[in-house]
Amino acid sequence: MRSHLCNRCGSCVGLSEGAVVFEHRTANYRPGIVKPVNDLLAERMWNACAGHSFNFPEFNQKIYGDNSNFNQFTGVYKNIYIGNTTDEIVRQNSASGGILSQILIWLLENNRIDGAVVLGMSKTEPWLTQPFIATSKKEILEAAQSKYIISSVNELLPETEKFNGRLAYVGLPGQVQSIRKLQNMDDPTVKNIHYIFGPFYGNTLHFSSVKSFLKSYKLKDYTQITRLYFRYGEWPGNMRVELKSGRVIELPKFHANYLIPFHIVKNSLLCTDLSNEFTDISGGDAWAPVYEERGKGFSMVISRSASGQKIIDEMIADGTLELNPISEDEAITMHSHGYDLKKRGTFIRMRFRKWAGLKNPDFGYTITGFTFSRYLMEVVINLMFLVLGTSLSRFLIEQLPPSFVGGIFEKTRTIWKKSTYKIKRKKLNE
Repeated sequence: MRSHLCNRCGSCVGLSEGAVVFEHRTANYRPGIVKPVNDLLAERMWNACAGHSFNFPEFNQKIYGDNSNFNQFTGVYKNIYIGNTTDEIVRQNSASGGILSQILIWLLENNRIDGAVVLGMSKTEPWLTQPFIATSKKEILEAAQSKYIISSVNELLPETEKFNGRLAYVGLPGQVQSIRKLQNMDDPTVKNIHYIFGPFYGNTLHFSSVKSFLKSYKLKDYTQITRLYFRYGEWPGNMRVELKSGRVIELPKFHANYLIPFHIVKNSLLCTDLSNEFTDISGGDAWAPVYEERGKGFSMVISRSASGQKIIDEMIADGTLELNPISEDEAITMHSHGYDLKKRGTFIRMRFRKWAGLKNPDFGYTITGFTFSRYLMEVVINLMFLVLGTSLSRFLIEQLPPSFVGGIFEKTRTIWKKSTYKIKRKKLNE
């Protein structure tokens, strides 16, 4: 925890038989030991933890073998597509093109699975995330859209073990990696998981981001929240808070991104996996003007395993999905900002941490050969996170209207992206 290696995936909690629980979910959201843990159980939890280590080359070979394409940025893949579901209701209720939600619904309706491990918002504490097993289209749609605060899907492992039927699983990269480690261990908690899917991953925010957002509107009691959305409405969506008083607060998604540097979970900056490389199928927003200008939302979809490709092929054939293949270079260019942040930036940050005497996760590989300008850019980024992550900076930003701050943030981000364009893309496709 002191080294920020914990990604709060929830595996230690789910495996602990009640000995470990998440404490202070509206604060640091950390796992804490509440009962004695024997050596056997401790070893099981440690081996399932992807926070301290996950060997990318080793698991690529174990899961996918040699019969696939590979790129150090995208990971292993069969094919890469851009597209969307043809079900407009699913598409409208999703973060982008509705691909992952539609795949789960299709598998359920075609009797390929009996349930899906998904992430929704808590029924009793609607300001917090909560994983559950969805067994209907309605429940799958309830879990649609991105959640940008801490989630711990794998605390649901006792339920996946007891579930009577076949499961699909949806998780972030750290959560997926832990599931893969458990599968490699033949752990009984994952015996029912037949498919693994996941969204692309940029960062996670502390719950303090929600508190801060409310404070900016002169509201202090987050327990007054009845519904919380992060991608509500037409693509790209709005951050939306509904309160018991009937008041509704909305801010465009790109403006709400101002919360990131103030409340980012530091482990997000130690993750090298943008596109969820160890899934059967992963998907994320198609960030390109040609798609953004159309609205509605389009997804980039990466099929990785043979079973994942089979699902894609069948769904295209029956008209459930509209997908057009794109090249590896197009895919990397479309998410070049994210790939640069994850694959280059993370390894530079890990080098900085090593110089400072801090522990780093072991991914079984490294990327080197960065230019001086890229190192310098990372120094600027780290200083920004360091300064804006202080209590004083958070307090000061809360005194300003979010609409004003969000507008300034979006303009500043645009200027930053243009000024660092060549640095981030230099040799990116090599």
